[in-house]
Amino acid sequence: MTITITAFERSPDGGKGLARDTRVRWALEEVGQPYEVRLVSFGAMKEPAHLALHPFGQIPTYEEGDLGLFETGAIVFHIAEHHAGLLPDDANARARAITWMFAALSTVEPPILELVTARIFEGDKPWTAQRMPLVEDRVRDRLGQLSLRLADADWLDGPFSAGDLMMVSVLLRLRASGLLDEYPNLSAYVARGEARPAYKRAFDAQLAVNKPPAG
Repeated sequence: MTITITAFERSPDGGKGLARDTRVRWALEEVGQPYEVRLVSFGAMKEPAHLALHPFGQIPTYEEGDLGLFETGAIVFHIAEHHAGLLPDDANARARAITWMFAALSTVEPPILELVTARIFEGDKPWTAQRMPLVEDRVRDRLGQLSLRLADADWLDGPFSAGDLMMVSVLLRLRASGLLDEYPNLSAYVARGEARPAYKRAFDAQLAVNKPPAG
């Protein structure tokens, strides 16, 4: 059965790999599954056809036969469960990899998204100068904890897994802030993720959609 995912017709990040469809593309590339992409405009995302797939009017969605999924974590988890390459065979190691997926989305990403929101949408507010250090420190708290746990390992728990895929994807959102540079082992960790051939294919595919037309 053909796998079809949805992605922005024109991504807000201009193809820098931060849109969440990149995470799904990466997972599919890691497990060697072909897929098709249906591009949707911001208007189309609020129409009934798309809302039937994603009740919150976002991307990505995932369709395979009569299965329709939304939420990036759920999609990547489904891919990892049904195709070899993203979850260990050992039951305990598998459970730990899944735990890291949840940690990336539930513990590490929220303060990072708060920082992104503060920088992009609240930068002109009169209280920004007082609030920004607090937001940045909340991110540093998580990065410090993660840095200690990773130490000098290549990946979070043994070989590369879906947990690393999600964590690297989350940490990539910090590149513009410079905060990641304060933790050399985390910067190196993200660079290892970006160096994976599957990530490069996913990134290039997302970038190609957003390149301006030639001429």
